Amino acid sequence: MRALSKQTKPATPSTVEKKWHLIDADGLVVGRVASIIANILRGKHKPSFTPHIDCGDNVIVINADKVRFTGKKLDQKVYYKHTGYAGGIKGITAGKVLDSKFPERVLEKAVERMVPRGPLGRQQMRNLRIFKGAEHDHTAQNPQILDVAGMNRKNKVGA
Repeated sequence: MRALSKQTKPATPSTVEKKWHLIDADGLVVGRVASIIANILRGKHKPSFTPHIDCGDNVIVINADKVRFTGKKLDQKVYYKHTGYAGGIKGITAGKVLDSKFPERVLEKAVERMVPRGPLGRQQMRNLRIFKGAEHDHTAQNPQILDVAGMNRKNKVGA
C-alpha cells in the first residue's frame, strides 16, 4: 500500500461537507452572479468535485430584487411560459418580472438553467435560498459572506 496517492478519491454522500455562503446581489450582473452561484451549488469549487454526487454548498442570496442587467436586456429579454392550451404561449420581459411581486425569479431562473436538468439538478436547486430583501432567516447557519463584486470589476454594474 502506498503512503501517498496522486489520485483524488471520489466524493460520497457521507463524506461531503456542506458549508453556507451568503451573497449580497445588490447591483450585481444577473448572468455573472448566476454562474458563480451555479458553480457553488454544483460543488465545482471543491477539489473533491464528483459530477454525479450533490457535493455543493448551500447558498443564500439577499437583495435579489436589486440585480442588474447590462445593455438592453431589461426591455428585450423575454421569459416564456406555456399555458398548456393551443396557442397559449405567454411572454414577459425581464423588467416587468423585476417590478412584479416575485423579483427573485429572475435570478432563480438564471441559476436553474445553469445546473443540470434531472434529479441531481433539482436536489442542487434545493440548496439555494433567494430573498428579495436584505433580511434572511438563516443566521443560525453562520453563512460565510462571499464578495462577488470584489472578484471581478465586471460583476457589478457601475463599478
